Amino acid sequence: MKAESPRHLLRNPSLLILILLAAAAQIAMAAEPEQTPAAQDAAVHIVYVDRPEGADAEEFHIRTLAPVLGSEEKAKDAVLYHYKHAASGFSAKLTPAQVEDLKKQPCVLQVTPSQTYQLHGSEGGHAGTTRTMGLM
Repeated sequence: MKAESPRHLLRNPSLLILILLAAAAQIAMAAEPEQTPAAQDAAVHIVYVDRPEGADAEEFHIRTLAPVLGSEEKAKDAVLYHYKHAASGFSAKLTPAQVEDLKKQPCVLQVTPSQTYQLHGSEGGHAGTTRTMGLM
């Protein structure tokens, strides 16, 4: 049986596109790290800490998270935001097991799931009105 030359692909662009898409999908799947079930359960949490006076906030947050994640590099990658003014803490995407380990750290005051509140809604039947929250 004679092997066909790849030139036949040039005569059928649809087949060429299909082959290229399949190859691209395989490359993309190979490049993505496989997530463990625990990583899939991770959610963003806000971690409030009792930072010693004079300590750099970001460095302290990283040192607090590093023992839970295994390294300072992983902790730096995991932190989404540092809270430094009204409260000291950080937000990070954590698994339930990581949350429990973090709660055992002596400087951790509280770990709470991050929540988003919608401030706009229908009030009194008027869609799009703003609901007042707090002091006015």
